[in-house]
Amino acid sequence: MPRNLAAAGRHGTADAAGAGKPPVEDERSFPAHLAPFASMTDGELRDPKQLVGLARACDADADPDRLADGLFIAESVNVIARALDAGCTPFAVLTDKRWERAAAPLLARIRAAAPAAPVIVAPTEEVRAVTGYRETRGPLCCFHRPPRPDLTALLTRAHRVAVLEDVTNYTNIGAIFRSAAALGIDAVLLTPACHDPLFRRASRVSMGAVFQVPWVHLEGERAWATQGCALLREAGFATVALALTDAALPITDARLKSAEKLALVLGTEGDGLAADTIAACDMTARIPMAHGVDSLNVAAASAVAFWETRWEDRGQPSRER
Repeated sequence: MPRNLAAAGRHGTADAAGAGKPPVEDERSFPAHLAPFASMTDGELRDPKQLVGLARACDADADPDRLADGLFIAESVNVIARALDAGCTPFAVLTDKRWERAAAPLLARIRAAAPAAPVIVAPTEEVRAVTGYRETRGPLCCFHRPPRPDLTALLTRAHRVAVLEDVTNYTNIGAIFRSAAALGIDAVLLTPACHDPLFRRASRVSMGAVFQVPWVHLEGERAWATQGCALLREAGFATVALALTDAALPITDARLKSAEKLALVLGTEGDGLAADTIAACDMTARIPMAHGVDSLNVAAASAVAFWETRWEDRGQPSRER
C-alpha cells in the first residue's frame, strides 16, 4: 500500500465548488505530524486502533471513529471509476502529473462526490517518494471500505457462487473476480485465510470486478468446510469441489450445469483443496486435460468452470450478464 497516501488527510486542498476545474496541484512534503502513519500496511488500513490514530492526526476535531471501517487503495482510471460506481467514498487522491489530463474527468467526478477529499497532483519522483512504487498505472485513490454484504441475502438471490479456499495470491484473486463478473457468478465467498480482494493489485488485475461481484469473507475457523458447506446446503446449493480425484465428474457433466443453485469450491495454488473440504462437498469435478498436463492455474481453472456450469434461465437459450 502507498506509504503516505492514506495519511493524506489535510495535504492539498479541495474546492467544493470546483468540480469542473483542473485538480489542485500541491507539491509540498507531507506534514510531519502524519509521519507515524507513513508506512501503514494493508492490514493496518483495516485495524480500528490504527485508523483512530490516523483520523485524529488528519483532523483532531472530527469524529475519531470515522475511519473505523477501514480504507483501501484503488489504482487506475477504470478501477477507481468502478469503485465509485459501486458507491465507495473517496478519502484522498494522489496522481502523477503525467496522468492529469487523461484522468481529468475522473478527478472532477471524485471532487463532486467527495468535496472534502484532497486531490493531489505531483511530479513522478514525488509520487515515487510518497508511495514507494516505482511505477503506477494511473491515479491512486484511497477509499473508505464499503459495508460488508449480508451473506444470507446474497445466497438467497444467487444461482452460481464461487468459494475460494485459502487463495493468497493477489493476481489469482483479481483474475478469478474478473472471470466471475464476465461469466455469470453471482457472489464470491472467501474462507478466513483468503487475502483481501480490495488489495491494490487484486482490484487492479480484476479491472474493478471486485466492485461488481458481491463478496464476503466467511467467519469462523480456518477449517471452514464442515460449517460452510452446511450453510450453503441449507441455502439450497449443491457444493462442488474442483479437485483431481478418481471419483471426480468431468466439469462438462450435465448434472452440474442443470443444478439451479451451484457452489464451485476452488483451492489455493499448489496444494489445492484440503481433504476435509473435498469430503464435505456434495460432488467433486475436474477439468479434462490433454498432453499429460495434470491441472491449470486456479484462475484459469475458475474461468473454465464458470463457463461450463453457467446458469441459464429456464426458457432462454443463454443468459446475458
